[in-house]
Amino acid sequence: MARASTRPTRGRPDGAVRTLVTFFVMVAALAAVLGGAVWKSTAQWTPKLGLDLEGGTQLVLKPRLVGDQTVTSQQVAQARDIIAERVDSQGVSGAEVTTQGADNIVVSMAGDPTRQQEDSLRRSSALQFRPVLTVAAGTPAPTPTSTSTGSSTSTGTSTSTSASSTDKSTSSASGGATSSAAPSGTPTSATDQAWVTPGLTTQFDALDCSKDGVLDTIVDDPAKPLVTCSTDKTAKYILGPVAVGGADITDAQAGYRLAQNGQPTNVVEIQLSLDSKATKTYGDLSIEMLNLPSPRNQLASVLDSSVIIAPQFNEPITNGQASITGGFTFQEAQELAKQLKFGSLPISFDLQTRTQISPTLGEEQLRLGILAGLVGLVLVVLYSLFQYRALGLVTVASIVIAALLTYLTIAILGWAQNYRLDMAGVTGLIVAIGVTADSFIVYFERIRDEVRDGRTLRTAVDSGWKRAKRTIVVADGVNFLGALVLYLLASSSVRGFAFTLGLTTLIDILVVFVFTHPVVSLLARRKFFADGHKWSGLDPERLGAKVRYAGRGRISAPHRAAAEGGQA
Repeated sequence: MARASTRPTRGRPDGAVRTLVTFFVMVAALAAVLGGAVWKSTAQWTPKLGLDLEGGTQLVLKPRLVGDQTVTSQQVAQARDIIAERVDSQGVSGAEVTTQGADNIVVSMAGDPTRQQEDSLRRSSALQFRPVLTVAAGTPAPTPTSTSTGSSTSTGTSTSTSASSTDKSTSSASGGATSSAAPSGTPTSATDQAWVTPGLTTQFDALDCSKDGVLDTIVDDPAKPLVTCSTDKTAKYILGPVAVGGADITDAQAGYRLAQNGQPTNVVEIQLSLDSKATKTYGDLSIEMLNLPSPRNQLASVLDSSVIIAPQFNEPITNGQASITGGFTFQEAQELAKQLKFGSLPISFDLQTRTQISPTLGEEQLRLGILAGLVGLVLVVLYSLFQYRALGLVTVASIVIAALLTYLTIAILGWAQNYRLDMAGVTGLIVAIGVTADSFIVYFERIRDEVRDGRTLRTAVDSGWKRAKRTIVVADGVNFLGALVLYLLASSSVRGFAFTLGLTTLIDILVVFVFTHPVVSLLARRKFFADGHKWSGLDPERLGAKVRYAGRGRISAPHRAAAEGGQA
């Protein structure tokens, strides 16, 4: 009796093959990225481990107080929360930020942080916009005089995203102070020269920006004028009170400035978005300063009490979008943008001690965790082979591919984002084995249901996939949402679990759609599976199919086929 043709339907295997080739190219690309980073000695083949598994560094930060300045418990608590956000923004997993005593903050983080990372944690990063009242060269003039023809430069711009004006800065720091006539009376605005009192002028004339630590003694009061230096120490300023502060910044993004033709330039800038109240203040200030003489038409961007940039206004900026430049590298701009975005510390901190700490769990716990994962994996493999016979090999291959993708992703995240795998994350990976196996079981059982209904395997694969994929997407979607909520609301010790669970859920969907389903589609066209061999896991008789399609419009019952020697 003739059998149903097992030749593939035209075009279908080609699509499955193309999907598989694309998938393996993607996996190879991930491996190449990691391999290239390892070759350049900027990454490692193994994932980075967290504080509880590898140990790390403990930083004790002490508030920097000047004169009779004090610190409150509320300020310390606020600083702790901001530092914790900054640590998280660096991708450091499992870091701990706590208070010690009345005013110290203890940061325990995995690995050995760089000097730049330390600075980003302890600096206040308080960005302020202050009007320029007086400017001069960074070192005192040899012979003090009351008048001068020199002026000062601060390069950079302050522009709106829709501004069409030409970037323009004012003068160079090569002479004495530049200001208007001697002030008198009570100041009426942040730009009023009445802020420049004789005592402030004496302090300004004596300031030598070339000396180390000269800014450490400055008390930065937002409601009062400020005598300070530029970050490159080439200029010094008398600035008016803060017009717009860091708390008014709603977002900060680093990028490359766009030219008028829309093409990116090589100038790195930080784009700032202001809240509604600050937008109006900034807009009114830009209109006022347009009509002021130099240097009072300059608005200084002040970070941690030093001037980054002090450009003049060329047009009003009323949309609440500003930008700052200052010779940053792109990485420096990214770090600063993160600090500005997550808020400024109410106080600055000095590094009191820096010590190496041992892991709280260590290699033994990691070994036991990996052993538990292997045991779970072996049990899943044994169940798949027992329940699905040869079809279970697809489950094994899919789990291996998913594990490889997860490993490469975590290792690359460790290199690119400093992500570290802690014990909670290892637990998430172990749980993911069951989540991944569940997707395959749903798919295979749908196929077997179709076979029980008498369909050929190729038809059963197509029909079963249409029914199974919706269930898989819904189930994985619920898992991912649960992991996302847990990550957003849980403490840092649980976030590692939520992150790896969410990551493996996404990888599970990817593997099922672009590896498992195409492989099964190709196997369904092989005689061993299409004819329902007893070891294929798709034997109609073993599955209890009532009828079976025999080709040319004929059907046969499984028990009749068995009585005839298995021929349909």
